Amino acid sequence: MTEAGSVTEAELHAYADGFLDEADRARVQSFLAENPDAAQMVADWQEQNDGLRAAFAGHERSKPSDIQLLTGGLARTNTRPSRRFALAAAAVLIFAFGALGGHYGPLLFQRPDIQLAETEILPREARNAFLVYASEVRHPVEVFANEETHLANWLGKRLSIANLKVPNLQTMGFKLVGGRLLPVGGKPGALFMYEDQTGQRLTVLVGRNKENRTTSFRFASASTVETFYWIDGELGYAVTGEISRDMLRRVAEECYRQFPS
Repeated sequence: MTEAGSVTEAELHAYADGFLDEADRARVQSFLAENPDAAQMVADWQEQNDGLRAAFAGHERSKPSDIQLLTGGLARTNTRPSRRFALAAAAVLIFAFGALGGHYGPLLFQRPDIQLAETEILPREARNAFLVYASEVRHPVEVFANEETHLANWLGKRLSIANLKVPNLQTMGFKLVGGRLLPVGGKPGALFMYEDQTGQRLTVLVGRNKENRTTSFRFASASTVETFYWIDGELGYAVTGEISRDMLRRVAEECYRQFPS
C-alpha cells in the first residue's frame, strides 16, 4: 500500500505509533472508519506495539550489566540504567523480528525509498540540516572541534540539557568537525558534524521532543540520504549521512551509549 485517499502509509504508521497531532489523528480515524481493511492492519500494528511493551516491562528490574546487546553485528555489554536498557532492548527486538506482521520489517529493510512523513519533524529537519551544512567547505559549523568544551556547554545551556556530551566517534572512523545551534520544531536544537578520512560527513541532531512520548526507533530515507532516529524521554536524536544503513546504525548505537540518560 502506498497511498489511500488522503491518508498515506507513513501517516498510518504514525497513527499506530501515536505520532499524530489531534487534527491529523481525527482525519486518519475518519479514514479508518470507512476502510475496514486498513483499520484491521493498523489494529494489528498496535497489538504488536503492545506486545513489545509487555515483553520488556519486566526488564525494568533487570541488571543491565548482565545483558549482551546485539545490534548490527556489534556485541557489547550495556552498562546504562535499566530504563535505558528496556529502550535499547525494544529496539533490538524491532530490528530482529520486525518482519513479523510486516510493520517494522518493511519500514526498516524492504522499503529503502520510503518518504519522510510530514508529521515526523525530527527526521525531516535532520535531513534538511545535513543537506544544508554537510556540503559547506569553509563554514560547516559555528564552533569547531578545537573548542569542544565550549561547544558542549553552550549547546547544553541553550537546550537546557545538563552535561550535554559531544559524542566521540573516532572508534567508528569519524572525527568531530564541530557543531552549531539550529531550530528543531521551533525550539533550540544542536547539530554535531563529523567526517572520516575521505571527507565523508555525517551529522548528529539533538532536539526537544515536544509531543511524542512513544519510544520510536526508525530509519528514514530520501534519495541517497539516510537517517536513523529515536526518541528517549524529552529528547529526540537523529544520525544522518550518505552512508550505509549498517554503518549508520552502528554510529547511532555509539551515540546512544554516550548521550546522558
